[in-house]
Amino acid sequence: MKISGLQKLSLVDFDGHISATIFTAGCNFLCPFCHNSGLVYNLEENIEESDVIEYLNKRKNMLDSVCISGGEPTLNKDLPQFISNIKNLGYKVKLDTNGTNLEMIQYLVENKLIDYIAMDIKNSIDKYQITTNCPVDTNKIRSTIKYIMNSNIDYEFRTTLVQEYHDLEDIKKIGKLIHKANKYFLQHFVDNGNCIGDNLHAVNKETAEIYLKEIKKYVPNSNLRGY
Repeated sequence: MKISGLQKLSLVDFDGHISATIFTAGCNFLCPFCHNSGLVYNLEENIEESDVIEYLNKRKNMLDSVCISGGEPTLNKDLPQFISNIKNLGYKVKLDTNGTNLEMIQYLVENKLIDYIAMDIKNSIDKYQITTNCPVDTNKIRSTIKYIMNSNIDYEFRTTLVQEYHDLEDIKKIGKLIHKANKYFLQHFVDNGNCIGDNLHAVNKETAEIYLKEIKKYVPNSNLRGY
């Protein structure tokens, strides 16, 4: 596992849980609004797996869950074994993913290695390549969405709103893509100075609320996050 970050305590990464968040290095997308450029480009210092497990073992009475984020965690072939080691300590596990590795997600779900999955919907399907700044097999994105929605795992979809990349028409198309999903969030973009791209702007709250009204036609359990 290429681990480049460990947030030792979080109350916001896994709703309703006190968690630690592990950040894996490397990603197959280059979204300009990504605020973890150091992880994407694998520039951060690696953390030993054994050190992470040791920390989690010591904090079993304080924490109840672990969020695995990135980067893109499913790029790591040894992710199942790593999660298994975490589960053996008694933790619930949440996975953050961009949905490009359906085979890995299927394996994790079917072997009961994750308890919750949060998949980023980067944009409407026809704007995926420009939004991720990478070639994308959007059929895989569609297949992963369908699989997650038809599985028994608890999940959410989410989109980070950026003025330069998202408009009302995109929101309508996303709504059709995830029609009747369990849960969807429109997230506030924050430029923390560490983004891949420059000169990007958050969608203001008034506009986000217009988007929210539209998306609720397709996914009633939709909400704003970070506004």
